[in-house]
Amino acid sequence: MGLDVSDDWERLFEAADAEPGGGAAASPPLPPLPASDPSEPLEGTLRRVFGYHAFRPLQREIIEDSLAGRDVFALLPTGGGKSLCFQLPALRRAGLTVVISPLIALMKDQVDALRSNGVGAACLNSALDDASRRETWRRLHRGEIRLLYIAPERLFAGTLLDELARWQLGAVAVDEAHCISEWGHDFRPEYRQLSQLRERFPAVPFLALTATATQRVRDDIVRQLHLREPATYVASFNRPNLTYRVEAKGQTSDRIARFARARPKEAGIVYCASRNATESLAERLVKEGVRALPYHAGLSPETRAANQERFLRDEVQVMCATIAFGMGINKPNVRFVLHHDLPKNIEGYYQETGRAGRDGLPSECVLYFSPGDVAKQIAFIDEKTDENERAVASAQLRQMVHYAEASGCRRESLLGYFGETFPPGGCGGCDNCLSPREDYDGTVHAQKFLSCVYRVRQKSGFDVGLNHLVAVLTGSEAEGVLRWQHHTLSTFGIGKELGRNEWGAIGRELVRLGLLRQASGMMPTVSLTDEGMATLKERRTVRLTKPREAPKASVPRAVTASGAVTCDEVLFEKLRRLRKRLADEQGVPPYIVFGDVSLRHMARDYPTTERDFLAIPGVGETKLRVYGDEFLAEIESHVAANGRARL
Repeated sequence: MGLDVSDDWERLFEAADAEPGGGAAASPPLPPLPASDPSEPLEGTLRRVFGYHAFRPLQREIIEDSLAGRDVFALLPTGGGKSLCFQLPALRRAGLTVVISPLIALMKDQVDALRSNGVGAACLNSALDDASRRETWRRLHRGEIRLLYIAPERLFAGTLLDELARWQLGAVAVDEAHCISEWGHDFRPEYRQLSQLRERFPAVPFLALTATATQRVRDDIVRQLHLREPATYVASFNRPNLTYRVEAKGQTSDRIARFARARPKEAGIVYCASRNATESLAERLVKEGVRALPYHAGLSPETRAANQERFLRDEVQVMCATIAFGMGINKPNVRFVLHHDLPKNIEGYYQETGRAGRDGLPSECVLYFSPGDVAKQIAFIDEKTDENERAVASAQLRQMVHYAEASGCRRESLLGYFGETFPPGGCGGCDNCLSPREDYDGTVHAQKFLSCVYRVRQKSGFDVGLNHLVAVLTGSEAEGVLRWQHHTLSTFGIGKELGRNEWGAIGRELVRLGLLRQASGMMPTVSLTDEGMATLKERRTVRLTKPREAPKASVPRAVTASGAVTCDEVLFEKLRRLRKRLADEQGVPPYIVFGDVSLRHMARDYPTTERDFLAIPGVGETKLRVYGDEFLAEIESHVAANGRARL
């Protein structure tokens, strides 16, 4: 690298950072890093370092098992406090904790947050300049680092594995562990190398963490990482602070602009299906007075990094992005996530909506849906060359469409996908629970559809797909209809009063009602169930759900969800401005200084002493020492001028 090396440790760093196979002469082993006082209760470390006074669900149990030397698998929802499950144990055990992380942005974010709490943390990745790498290497050799963040491919370069042994590797945490499974929604082949780490350090406890994983993916994570009889923790997937809505498309760009303008101080993400859509929507929002930027894989790395940084620093309100944006974005005050287009699957949708409200405060998730989006996704799926991939993608899309069109509780539908049962009675936090959709007597439409399924089967001796049935009902002379002589059926053209999209929605609802059965695989043919046959023969009444229409102009405000913190909004804004100034001075995102939850508690409780300030969530001893004086002075000045608000 051409460095001016004057120190043995720098020579060692230079060798270890060289190409694989490079190395340096063995150096004497380093003493183990000292652990914190073992007599301090876990809650004491939690309060003193991180500024929190109680653990979130399952955190204590995960931490205790990890400290006992057990392998652990933990599935906690976004915002559920996964990071603390390996950060706190790292302060309690001897040795270095290595955190495997897939993204540079995620590493930097967590390292900045740890350092702001006085914790020795660092990362090794390609974004570091030579001086930063040398300094990190020296700190590692001096035993000043408790947590080292590293990408999986970097872990196996040079002699880093040898150095981990010298640094007294105490634990390995694999963040975003679903990346190791090809059945997951974000498979990364480089994660498969991590099995070598287990072979090299068989006695070191592993902790695998993820926010989204089906049972199949969970089992694959355990198998791929060679976890040994791991303690397994699966928290509820429910995010009670999020509200879910699905709205019909129609002048969607205008409505998104009105949505954002109605929330000028709230940050949000709008997911789009294509690169062009992100750029055109961002341009439209800017013209409408909304600070917005695009983000997609077609932009240069420099542009993507710059746009992301502006969003994290609250300099941009809305990021218009493809799915390339999101994983590793730890911005806790994202208040809304909108989907301009239909996601490919529920797993991805859940993770994307999970980027809203990570701090537990009320946040909104809106999906704009059109049956036309289904046709676009099907066209993309048909382009896949692997038959199994097409079958899986088709099944996932059907589940996503079911969610979008269902008249039942959105939360129940989402949780059910992951195998979790939501209590009956509705969630009170989705559109279908808050304003149930109207139904109507759809007996005639149901009879037409069910009869068409019956007649096609009777004529041909086989079942056909939903689109073919819709073509018959609407009188289409499509090639398949004519080839199988389905234009001669009595049901041909009996549904011309409705469009193809409307009949498609009716067909899918009849599947959800159990009157029709849709096969899985590449040929999702539709057939009558016993219940459907009885309904057809006995002309039973069928109630169908009216589709939602696109709102004309108004932008509904969010219904207050759990987690709201009522406070003095004027003081909150003053504290936000102070936070932004301090963050800019340090070159970090504002939430690294304090999150919105902390500021809202300050603006509610009006702390006047250091003891009061320490009682605020998110204020540990280090942040009290660094920021306490300025925030206490701001609060005191506000109270002197305005008094305390009546809350």
